[in-house]
Amino acid sequence: MTILSILGAHEFGHYLTCRYYGVSASLPYFIPAPFITGTLGAFIRIRGPIQTKPTLFDIGVAGPLAGFVVAVPALVVGLSLSRLTPLPPDFSGLSLGEPLLFQFTSWLIFGSVPEGFSVNLHPMGFAAWFGLLATALNLFPIGQLDGGHLTYAVFGKRSTFITFCMMCITALLTFLSRSWVVWTILLAVMLVVFGPRHPATLDEDLPLDRCRQIVGLMALVILVLCFTPIPIEPFELIKNP
Repeated sequence: MTILSILGAHEFGHYLTCRYYGVSASLPYFIPAPFITGTLGAFIRIRGPIQTKPTLFDIGVAGPLAGFVVAVPALVVGLSLSRLTPLPPDFSGLSLGEPLLFQFTSWLIFGSVPEGFSVNLHPMGFAAWFGLLATALNLFPIGQLDGGHLTYAVFGKRSTFITFCMMCITALLTFLSRSWVVWTILLAVMLVVFGPRHPATLDEDLPLDRCRQIVGLMALVILVLCFTPIPIEPFELIKNP
């Protein structure tokens, strides 16, 4: 339920902002997945044209902000319900990469984790971790992701070059962690279906005001706080002498 709440808040942020501006949009669709999360994310379909870049910006940024507002308290509660547990003498498994916000919250709750111990995440903590990852991915400046909307609202047609550069970076991340392969394939499919160029707004001349520029910087900070270069990696085998 926590994952659905975070993703649902994200998509309803888009949906309600579309309704506010009179832009036709569908209700959220959730993408099913045979993983522990049960979903790869969610999306809405924007059917109507978008009038101005400020409108595009507001629609694009509303989702990440709404999802982030739900994910942060879920992270705090989830980590508070988690426990420090000693690792067995010989142990191998998978480790979740920790975004900066996750690391800071974990430090506030547990302090420095002693060697030989691990944070046994409560399901709500795992859901919050996934929510942070989904927020970071959506803020990538690629195509018609939220970050793509924001990039186009700020840079206009130059955003196509930024999309190309970001896809190259995402492809390189697959060499750091195989867990990026699925996301890279999904992003590539999206670019093939929708094309690398972001659709133009009806009025290309209305610029973003200072307030929206500040919110755009906030979105960039959220991306940095939620991003982890290696989402999932194997534990090294621990051996006691």
